[in-house]
Order: sequence, then C-alpha cells, then structure tokens
Amino acid sequence: MSELARELVSVIMPSYNAAALIARSIQSVIDQTYPDWELIVIDDCSKDSTRQVVQSFVEKDSRIKLIPLDKNNGAPAAPRNIGVRSARGSWIAFLDADDIWHPQKLMLQMDALEKHNLEFCCTQMKDFTDDTRLSFDPVENIGCEHISFAKQQIKGRIPTSSVVLKKEIMLRFPFNEDIRYKAVEDYHCWLRVHEAIGNTVKLCYPLLSYRRIAGQISGSKRYMLERMYMVHREYPGTSSAQAALYTLTHALGGFYYRILRKGL
Repeated sequence: MSELARELVSVIMPSYNAAALIARSIQSVIDQTYPDWELIVIDDCSKDSTRQVVQSFVEKDSRIKLIPLDKNNGAPAAPRNIGVRSARGSWIAFLDADDIWHPQKLMLQMDALEKHNLEFCCTQMKDFTDDTRLSFDPVENIGCEHISFAKQQIKGRIPTSSVVLKKEIMLRFPFNEDIRYKAVEDYHCWLRVHEAIGNTVKLCYPLLSYRRIAGQISGSKRYMLERMYMVHREYPGTSSAQAALYTLTHALGGFYYRILRKGL
C-alpha cells in the first residue's frame, strides 16, 4: 500500500433529527475497504434520538466520535466547519447523515488522488429512496473527468457527500455560515476552491447513493434558483447578466441530471 493510501481520512457528518436514517450512513463508513478513517458526527442539537444512535456506534468503534452542539445552527455549514477543525486526518471527506457510500469509495478515491497527484476528488452519485434495494457491485477501472472552475460555474457537478480533499484546503475555504447560503454553501465553497487550485478529478461511477426525501430544501426548485442567482451575483467579478446566465444553465443541467438521469 502506498504512502498516500495509508493517510488518515476524517469523515465529517453533520446531523439533525436523523435518528431514523443515520445508522445506515454510519455503517457505510464502517464498511469501507479503506481502513484508515475517523468519523466525526456533529449533531446540530437534534430533538430526536440521533445522539443516542450515534453513541451506540461510538461505544463499539473507537474511530467514531460524536460532537454534540448546544444550539441549532439552522444549516449544515457550521457543523461541517466545526468537524473540519476537529479532524485529525490530513484528508477530509463529507457524508450527510442520510446518504450512503459504496464500500470501495474511499479506496478508489485515494488511489485516484495519488495517480493524478491532486488534492481534490469527487464521484458521480445516484438517487435512491429505499436503502434496502441498494446493492454494490465490485468496481474496477473507473474513468474520470476533470472539473474546472468554468464547468462548475455553468452547472454544479460536485456532490458534497462524494468529496475527498486536503484538510488545509477546507481550512482556507470554509463553508459560508450565512443562513442565506443554506443549501448552496457547498456549491459556493467548491467554486472558491476551484478558482484557487484549478482543475480537480471526478470519478465516473456513482460511488455515492443520495437519498431523495420529500420536502428536501435541495428539491425546492424556486428556492434553489433564487439562491443560485444570489451566489453568482455576489461572487467577485460576476455581473448580473452572468449570474442570470449561470442560473439558467444550472437549471437546465439540473433538469437533465436530476430529473432525467436521477443522478449527477
């Protein structure tokens, strides 16, 4: 195993009222073929039994840590930033408390990061509604595409629960905790990262399964388009006309990927 493949990956998982779903997400981390990870769950003052569910895993696996917050932040940006600052690993991965990883995800990404000598990697994702119907076939010889700042402006191409990147990058570009950026703080973050570090790599295989839940903010089309316009309009060097154009291309891309393809 290479030197890079032995480095610790800190998995950051924000949670809020996720008691019914979080166990499956945590188990998908435990099931990773890449053994050198820690999982940090930052509970954003849940009102259900999320903390008790997480604590049951903490007691069985020393690689899992729970950070309970004493007040709710209203969005995952602050819990994610807290998790990053608490991480011991030199690499950061993100996983939401209702999403599920392919067992080979981290291993394949760490291999790709070493092969391409990069500091950021994401993967494709597929949507699901019933985790009992998920199955994971062995994966070999994955292709990849390069993600540039320009591509990311035109259409968000980076599922946050698929990202692995250097911790030092996240410390330089933390998620925007302004509540106005709720549900687009990750898109905004990846824009800033790509403008700073250049092209990154995306593995062309859905190593992330994204849970679709009725009422998700990310599923509210009008809300997301308003927030997308805001992100671009407030981004340095972007005119109102460019912001409108990027919002349109984002909407068209969203229809194709999320409605027709059921993935990204």
